[in-house]
Amino acid sequence: MTRPTLLLLLALAALPAAGCGEKEDVLTPEGSKRVELMLDYFPNADHAPIYAAQAEGDFAEAGIDVEIRQPPDPAAPLKQLAAGRVDLAISYEPEVMRARDQGLNVVSLGALVQRPLTSIISLPKAGIRTPADLEGKTVGTAGIDYQSAYLRTILLEAGVTPSTVKERNVGFGLTPALLTGKVDATLGAFWNYEGVDLKRRGKKPRIIPVDEAGVPSYNELVIVANGDALERDGGTFRAFIGALSRGVRALNKDPDKALEGLLKANPDLDPGLQRASLDATLPLFSPPDGRPFAWQDPAQWDAFAAWMKDNRLLEGPADSRSAFTNELLPGAGL
Repeated sequence: MTRPTLLLLLALAALPAAGCGEKEDVLTPEGSKRVELMLDYFPNADHAPIYAAQAEGDFAEAGIDVEIRQPPDPAAPLKQLAAGRVDLAISYEPEVMRARDQGLNVVSLGALVQRPLTSIISLPKAGIRTPADLEGKTVGTAGIDYQSAYLRTILLEAGVTPSTVKERNVGFGLTPALLTGKVDATLGAFWNYEGVDLKRRGKKPRIIPVDEAGVPSYNELVIVANGDALERDGGTFRAFIGALSRGVRALNKDPDKALEGLLKANPDLDPGLQRASLDATLPLFSPPDGRPFAWQDPAQWDAFAAWMKDNRLLEGPADSRSAFTNELLPGAGL
């Protein structure tokens, strides 16, 4: 009996043990571990390290076969993860904290993007140069509670009475709402993507990242696992993060070549926009000096969790230390 055949038989024998609705744990015929990864949103330059690691063979070399999936909606990844239907998910630090507060056993394994991308974005005609200029304006958000809390924190920090600013839920049509004049500014779009896109279109956007306007810093994109799977699949997750670090290294060495993985897998993307967005984002994939790739700062998580609690975004305690772990990060970093 060949080794691939034996591995397949072992995998098939394990299938009945899988719980109802849970992802089946199987090996590919080559003996690599299959990992289903659900993105937070449609593929874009924020995910370039994942596609670079895929295209460069870093995942395969680490013994994992990664299937990249898009979510049916932005709220789906952590729910799918908690239900055991995917192995890993890309999400956001505030979403991890809120999911745990709602009883979902999810844990952040590492930071993909080290700082906030969410920003206040406006066009010159609105006359918004600083947060204080938001007084009397209409601000579009995606209707997410922590975006409303961001706005309130920013206004209070700027000395603006929140009741003087109108918040309008425009869903995920933030840029269209801005361009059509339905709102004076948006809060929820990313400075490295929508902001870059507007610059490329000659709209001269004015951009204020939320962490430069009073909101505590946080990791915008994080790699998340089901907490119950950590002990069982910790080695696989460690291998995934290590391979991802090599994807970042490839992007730093030759951005054009490494970006080909994203563009080939998603041919509908605008190559010029993705390259410009990657230029803006690339420094954020790297950890602080002296820290390993995907490092998550405990003090930062504590401060952001306390802010969420103060803004009534959490019903339970602000328990940030159980919401993330740095134990699976590559010791040598990049």
